[in-house]
Amino acid sequence: MHVVISGSSGLIGGALAASLLADGHRVTRLVRRAPRARADGSVESVWDPRAGTADPDVLDGADAVVGLAGAGVGDRRWTAAYKREIRESRVHGTKALAAAIGACEKPPAVFVSGSAVGYYGETGTDEVDESAGAGDDFLAGVCREWEAAAEDARAAGTRVVTPRFGIVVSAEGGAMGRLLPLARAGLGARLGSGQQYWSYISLPDTVRALRHLIGTESVGGPVNLTTPHPSTNRDITTTVGEILHRPTLPAVPAFAVRLALGEFADGILMSQRVLPTRLLESGFGFRHPTFEAALRAALG
Repeated sequence: MHVVISGSSGLIGGALAASLLADGHRVTRLVRRAPRARADGSVESVWDPRAGTADPDVLDGADAVVGLAGAGVGDRRWTAAYKREIRESRVHGTKALAAAIGACEKPPAVFVSGSAVGYYGETGTDEVDESAGAGDDFLAGVCREWEAAAEDARAAGTRVVTPRFGIVVSAEGGAMGRLLPLARAGLGARLGSGQQYWSYISLPDTVRALRHLIGTESVGGPVNLTTPHPSTNRDITTTVGEILHRPTLPAVPAFAVRLALGEFADGILMSQRVLPTRLLESGFGFRHPTFEAALRAALG
């Protein structure tokens, strides 16, 4: 199988590429610099997501294209310029891949084009799945445009799957990669009320789910990549402290989170109780269905 991946230098893309290569598949990594030889056997090809260009010849005849590129939502404070970067890095990159797929003589069989559970906005204590509508905040708007940007690939006859990622539990990066060092130092604390639901998935299950979506021809459209058991921030904080054998501090008030993080804090304080209905219906089974199992997997 030949899989083309954008965003392969990121947490999820890197893990997916490693998994595919370990099983003997071909991987082409789309990069924004001069290509270089890689010891892992993958090859690199240049694309320009800012300009909205990708070479159709690189994608032609591939079994799958996986689009995971995008500026990290928590990497910087949300200035107007960085919010524009968050949006454009996703929308322009996806449009570039979709247009290249549309220009292929033999389009890839499937385009797995990333999105996020931010699509749903605030859900409170209500459980939502892929049948729910979009929210009305900044990230929900980004996700709506991000998903719509894949339309050219669908029009070319390529199956389009849109994984809506929850919090990926890993010690190597992402939100938990930032929180775990604080917890190890005894600085873990619930954020705001702690009653907000966080929807998560282990990194190994994320990779398995992506490969499942690539290989399951009956699946198309949005698919939530979260476990069936969302947990409150309070419960997650408690579990982290118990597993690391570290104390947890009293709550960080919501105003302090907003003071430290700006508008990005709204995403952390927001409650999203998201269920993976379509993933389960397609026959996928989780190895780490609970937060404790996901965290233990992340810690090895």
